[in-house]
Amino acid sequence: MIRNEVFSCFVFYAVLLVVKMYVIAIITGQVRLRKKAFANPEDALRHGGLQFYREDPYVERCRRAHQNDLENILPFLFLGAVYSLIGPSLSVARFHFLVFFICRVLHSVAYLWPLEPPTRSLAYVVAQIPCFSMALQILVSVAAYA
Repeated sequence: MIRNEVFSCFVFYAVLLVVKMYVIAIITGQVRLRKKAFANPEDALRHGGLQFYREDPYVERCRRAHQNDLENILPFLFLGAVYSLIGPSLSVARFHFLVFFICRVLHSVAYLWPLEPPTRSLAYVVAQIPCFSMALQILVSVAAYA
């Protein structure tokens, strides 16, 4: 049992985000199969021939959504874990984690089902606010030791 309530809260949202990333990866694979657009010639050969070794705009959209998750969720996992260890208020930490999670889900939805601008951009920017806040609080907390 994890005794640090903030860390437990972080782990909850971190696992949800990792599961969300797996879902996006599965969606990407399913779209590849449905559109018959494979990134590797051996996969195309297995599924009908080299003519399916090609790009598809929607497959690329799914792939970019997954890539964007990697670029944003991985730093959050580091920041959130360290932030949990500096002793923040549980309610403030939960708010940071929840805002990031909701925004990343909205970002993925806006990417996969092209929502009207600026939905995706706004979700991205708002998700960066808790990350920036956590980073600043970590730096302030450890500055005396640097």
